[in-house]
Amino acid sequence: MKRSLLACCATLVLLLALAGCSGKECTVSFDANDGTGAAPVTQTVKSGQKVESAETPTRDGYVFLGWFQDAGLSQPWDLEADKVSDTMTLYAGWDRDTGDTISEGSGDKDFSSITTPGSQEDAYEYSAFFRPGADGASASYVGDTMPFYEDGTYYIYYLKEGGDAYNHSAYLATTTDFVTYTEYDDPVLEASRSGGQDSWIGTGSVVKVDETYYFFYTGHTDSAGAEYKEKVMVAKGSSPTAFEKVEGWEITPPDELGQKNDFRDPQAYYDPETGAIQMTITASQSGTARILKYTLSADLQTVTYDGIIFTDPIGDFWNLECSDTFQLGDKWFITYSAQDDTLWYASSDMPYGPYGDPVRLDGKLFYAAKHVEDGENSYMVGWARRSESPSSTQDVAGWAGNLEVQKLVLQEDGTLTLAPVDAIADGFSVRRALAVEDNHINVESGSIYAYADAFTCYESFKLTGEFRYTGEGTFGLSFDFNGSQDKNKFIALSPAEDKIQLQFNEGSTLITETAVDLEPGETYRFTYIQEGSVGIFYIDGVAALTVRLYGASGKTIQLFAENNTVLFSSLREYTRP
Repeated sequence: MKRSLLACCATLVLLLALAGCSGKECTVSFDANDGTGAAPVTQTVKSGQKVESAETPTRDGYVFLGWFQDAGLSQPWDLEADKVSDTMTLYAGWDRDTGDTISEGSGDKDFSSITTPGSQEDAYEYSAFFRPGADGASASYVGDTMPFYEDGTYYIYYLKEGGDAYNHSAYLATTTDFVTYTEYDDPVLEASRSGGQDSWIGTGSVVKVDETYYFFYTGHTDSAGAEYKEKVMVAKGSSPTAFEKVEGWEITPPDELGQKNDFRDPQAYYDPETGAIQMTITASQSGTARILKYTLSADLQTVTYDGIIFTDPIGDFWNLECSDTFQLGDKWFITYSAQDDTLWYASSDMPYGPYGDPVRLDGKLFYAAKHVEDGENSYMVGWARRSESPSSTQDVAGWAGNLEVQKLVLQEDGTLTLAPVDAIADGFSVRRALAVEDNHINVESGSIYAYADAFTCYESFKLTGEFRYTGEGTFGLSFDFNGSQDKNKFIALSPAEDKIQLQFNEGSTLITETAVDLEPGETYRFTYIQEGSVGIFYIDGVAALTVRLYGASGKTIQLFAENNTVLFSSLREYTRP
């Protein structure tokens, strides 16, 4: 009797299934997946038999979760029960040992009735990302910052936008930890209400010389009869909280600049060994951005112009705003913000250049950041840009916003990266349950976005985890804006473009970006901190991006991918006590 076609096909399928095993002997490989000590590396197992017991691998700082049949860790393998049918690889699963347990948390703000972006913004209680209190019905924001440190206290002077501030007068907030701030209600330096050169206050800096505090600032006027639109001016005081303007003292642009309009942002440094004040000022010459240097005597009676120390090598910027210079390790750095572009830095072997090519440090939403140090750590203090309308799905372009501080880290190769301030990150100590049972999620997608629920967008929270990808498409965090998927807001990693990006409208609207160099198959650790609508996404030791996310509170945060396969692992979410 002839065998049926169906039976023949069944036999063929069985033979193909066993083809990976020579003589019904299958090779089982063990991938320690960044761990060590898995033994043996391979085993030869007869089809239908169980894998012999394997030595448990180890990985410093991690807990072994067991073996899995796939690199995405979605199919566990039970050594005691599962039987081999083909040649295969088993992958070790890991979860970071953070030494904490999940709890319910307390004090979560209920956003069920606070749903519009504007009402959510009004309801936020900012702490680490300080924002001045509202003056009546008028909102106030932090503009350009001028940090100064003394005796355990950080004095953060800033140009105040809105509220009771007159023409960007300078106000003060102090902190000892960058977590909580004391706000001073009155300006420490007010724009002249009677007109004159400083009818507007522009960015500057505070420096202490012996027992005198000097507040150098930009005097800006729009008066049609003024010869100079901007000059450098000074106020002085016997404490860092009160200053009086020094009438008649000024620095004007050198004649060689050929212009009298763009000359501002003095940054002063006192050297007690030489008894001199070194100062940098940003300006423009022939339409090209420059940074100038001056030397001042300690009594301010002698002012010497030393020349140009840095020229914009890109050519797209008319001014390099809020420049600062400082030393980390054996390198000297200069930082500046370039209008609507981003925060940059360049390095040198000498205090004031020559400098190498500039590198982006963060995107354009972390603006006007300047350096401050306390003898142990160095920080960049700036402001997180806001949108003029929280309901906008097209831009985040408003001037001024929330105060933002990030830690500066000097890498072994001499480059700079930003990291969370320790006290801010450590303040998120209550571990919360995820939206899924496992602490790892594999997201696999073709050309259509794939999503997986992961976290909850509380008023303030921290996310940590790791990721490893194989493709070139984008992936990252997705935030619900209004319940419509096409309005999702992404913190997206784009391997093909070497960028971290903030995207609105499900990836179609680019808001800000910064460079990042990632490799497929490598494991990277990330930290994301959000308070209110301000967030900072860190790839630890690699890059940082400041974001602004309105309207997301109280909703689920998803992981997403397109044209990629991404394993997110060791996922955690934390809130404050």
